[in-house]
Amino acid sequence: MGEFVIKLPDVGEGVAEAELVEWHVKVGDLVREDMILAAVMTDKATVEIPSPVDGEILWLGGEIGQVIAIGSPIIRLKVEGEGHAPAPEQAKPVKAEEPKPQPAKAEPKPEIKAAKPEKAAAPVVHAPVSVPLGIGAPRAEGDKPLAPPAVRLRAREAGVDLRQVTGTGPAGRITHEDLDTFFARGAQKPVVSGLAPDMSVKEIKVVGLRRKIAEKMAIAKSHIPHITYVEEIDVTSLEELRALLNGKKRADQPKLTLLPFLMRAMVKAIAEQPQLNALYDDDANIIHQHGGVHIGIAAQTPSGLVVPVVKHAEARDLWGCAAEVNLLAEAAKTGTATREQLTGSTITITSLGSMGGIVTTPVINYPEVAIIGVNKMMTRPMWDGAAFIPRKMMNLSSSFDHRVIDGWDAAVFIQRIKTLLETPALIFVEG
Repeated sequence: MGEFVIKLPDVGEGVAEAELVEWHVKVGDLVREDMILAAVMTDKATVEIPSPVDGEILWLGGEIGQVIAIGSPIIRLKVEGEGHAPAPEQAKPVKAEEPKPQPAKAEPKPEIKAAKPEKAAAPVVHAPVSVPLGIGAPRAEGDKPLAPPAVRLRAREAGVDLRQVTGTGPAGRITHEDLDTFFARGAQKPVVSGLAPDMSVKEIKVVGLRRKIAEKMAIAKSHIPHITYVEEIDVTSLEELRALLNGKKRADQPKLTLLPFLMRAMVKAIAEQPQLNALYDDDANIIHQHGGVHIGIAAQTPSGLVVPVVKHAEARDLWGCAAEVNLLAEAAKTGTATREQLTGSTITITSLGSMGGIVTTPVINYPEVAIIGVNKMMTRPMWDGAAFIPRKMMNLSSSFDHRVIDGWDAAVFIQRIKTLLETPALIFVEG
């Protein structure tokens, strides 16, 4: 038998470290070649680590949430044959970190054996002499009751919470007689009337994508002085056009949503105000103004918020934008989006769909200088000068980096988008 050491592989060009976000195995597990052992994350891309050999897990080199350098040992396997060991300079640290054999797995066995005579014997209900018959006051949340293993096993099999049982042994230790008394009274929990405070505290470690989001939002809010501009848009004509186009689309064309129209409007507005399509390096005090319009689409997934990017929206028509949005949305939803698909945006759209609210204050996707927030669409009565008529209205709540975008420029930008969305035929006019 030998040992095989698995090191954290190179998970991407220029990546020096990765965060451990999931273990699929534990010490003692038998694994097969190509079985997934762990998952690591870098730049919002999750990479799975497979086993190159068959073997038994001897050691796991990290906790969930730990950042590990590329090339560091992360798993040791016991394998058939000689296997391979780490380089001499690495062998000592690996041994130093190896946990001692864990006897905890073997401990429950003698406890279960000890409980068998108790189960084999006919249950005996002892008449209380000095033992109180009533159910004692419940122990406080987190107050662990004292009881021998056999009593714990018996209570667990009966579905009894030992915190509800009064212990009469030394230091309140719960005995078999205490359980018998509890069963004799019907094993009913005490009746609690009225409202009771919940003193529980659940600790949730911030790891993986949630930690990446937290770090980026903290940087964005601490570095960027936001200015938010809200404007209402009458999208009645746009919705009529969208319904018309969807009704006549070819089978190979995607269904149009509002997003492709907004993306094309942004492209035309950016052509007149290119300073909105930029990244600001505040360390070097340099604004990188991009010619290509790479629109990030903030998307909520089961794992958290990600921002897949439609590259070169200026070179895509309405249907092309729609197709790319659908492709990226599916990749984000299934967790298969690549690093390339999740990076490189120059301006971002954020939308909560029908839950978009009336007004939001979106956080800029650092180091960009602008983000366009889409609020929910509602039919509202609008005055046309003679009467109130129903119109489909929607607010845009957009934020800008006030260090490089003045309020006037932000207003001009949004007003241009408003004009294009309210008169959607202009979106198709070239030049």
